[in-house]
Amino acid sequence: MPKRHAVVAGAGIGGLTAAIALHRRGWHVTVCERAPEPPTTGAGIGLAPNALRALDTIGIDAARAAGSAGATTMGLRRSDGQWLARTDTADMAARYGIPPIAVPRPALSAALAAALPPETLRYGTAVTGVDDATGHPTVRTTVGPDLPADLVVAADGIHSPLRHAYFPAHPGLHYIGETAWRTIVDAPDLRIPAMSETWGRGERFGVTPLSDGRLYLYATAVVPAGTRSADPRAELRHRFGLWHDPIPALLDRVGRLEPAEVLQNDLYDLAAPLPHLHHGRIAWLGDAAHAMAPNLGQGGCQAIEDAVVLAHLVPAGDRTDSTDSADSTDSVPAALAAYTAARRDRTDAVRVRARRIGRLGALSNPLAVTARDLTVRATPDRLALRGMDDLFNGFRLPG
Repeated sequence: MPKRHAVVAGAGIGGLTAAIALHRRGWHVTVCERAPEPPTTGAGIGLAPNALRALDTIGIDAARAAGSAGATTMGLRRSDGQWLARTDTADMAARYGIPPIAVPRPALSAALAAALPPETLRYGTAVTGVDDATGHPTVRTTVGPDLPADLVVAADGIHSPLRHAYFPAHPGLHYIGETAWRTIVDAPDLRIPAMSETWGRGERFGVTPLSDGRLYLYATAVVPAGTRSADPRAELRHRFGLWHDPIPALLDRVGRLEPAEVLQNDLYDLAAPLPHLHHGRIAWLGDAAHAMAPNLGQGGCQAIEDAVVLAHLVPAGDRTDSTDSADSTDSVPAALAAYTAARRDRTDAVRVRARRIGRLGALSNPLAVTARDLTVRATPDRLALRGMDDLFNGFRLPG
């Protein structure tokens, strides 16, 4: 008897994780990705303990796959270099069973893709729509023929065409008021062991050691949407060149890059939660389902959780009957309703929390900035770490 067929729209981290999890549940999987080839450049991605545990449940050891070097400490600083909060990653490992790591996105994408049969991935193939009028979806793409599916996973990103098509009344995306620059530099001589984010007045600068020994840099500034400079390297030097060490030295390395190697994106999150994360046999995950600000480093982590929970809830890929009726207790639609119940509240709580943290980091009024910094400094590090329990211990598979 043929296997159930899942079509995944999008080969980002969430889409690839969903494909692996479904494949290991016995599904035949096709991943359609609009990009012509796998990513070779890009920024970094942080994998918190919750995401690492989710990957472990489907047999993916991210540290082994993408490298395990990492930061020894992590925390917040002021623009003059004074630490506002700091935590040893060893303490995080003791509390959560595993420390966070950060990896280059292309390396993680390659490791996930390698866990799939080669014929699974179809690059240069964008999903243009889904015809599900009969309850059994047919996926249309820019490269024919159409694909009949028992399940469609909409992992098609923050600007998800499938979200827009199925939730036309939803308010869509909300500009959070900041733009962000991201890049990766090689600076072994600087010997930077700490993952840090520095808060100024309406500006932030982050430094994250990656698993391959390089450094992922990001910066944000409160500006109108669409603001761009002729040279992002010069813009970063102008904004952050007088901040604490080692930021000036890192900006020297950024200056040696090609302008195109410094990515800039305005930051958006979803203006409101979706009413549900599924429709019939279509499920949304990751940015397509709950785009969130990057302030907690949980966007990719929640996409990974989504993917693993989704695959856990759907029926196994080997069909047990020839009808798979919509009213059967193990049907795909019923499983997707359970997926919405399992994921919607958690992901929306993380989305709202990320937005609130971003507002603190983006403060520019001098008095408000001073009050913020004093409050953060006055909070014991152990209490700040305990405040992450719901995030880092929050992943669980529904019973």
